[in-house]
Amino acid sequence: MGVAVWPMIELEADDALASAAHSAAADEGVQKVCIWTPDKDLAQCVRGDHVVQVDRRTQKIRDAAGVREKFGVEPALIPDFLALVGDAADGYPGLEGIGLVSAARLLGRYGPLESFPQEILGKRRELALLFKNLATLRTDARLFDTVEALRWHGPTKAFDMCVIQLNDARLLTRALKAWRQQR
Repeated sequence: MGVAVWPMIELEADDALASAAHSAAADEGVQKVCIWTPDKDLAQCVRGDHVVQVDRRTQKIRDAAGVREKFGVEPALIPDFLALVGDAADGYPGLEGIGLVSAARLLGRYGPLESFPQEILGKRRELALLFKNLATLRTDARLFDTVEALRWHGPTKAFDMCVIQLNDARLLTRALKAWRQQR
């Protein structure tokens, strides 16, 4: 297709997206970074209105205020929030008895899990910290040297051949239309 592809050996796709967003946001030439996924754990990457999350199904763009509205916490506290409530998509259950509202209240009052008084989590503290570690995305993967390496230059010959094999001329038409619009 002509898009950037990153081999993931030690990291997951979410870590690649978080790393790419982090690197692109640090580039002075980048006005806005859009992460095109509704995945809850990627909400931790949102920064003001500079790094946003886009949910194409609901047609919503979620900036930091949108993250606060949806989850009740700042983007930086999303790993803590998910540690408490769980994330079925990523395979950890959260802590029994703590729901969305109580998690947001606890985090609003105490901040990150490490700041919770011992009696709040009790014996579940280590489990909560393990879940937080699982929910925390890596932002240090070196995926590209400059954001220019991410620029799409239109569909490649290999993509054309794939479209021919799939017998889907509409797909090629859509790709060409998207490429022309971005130029």
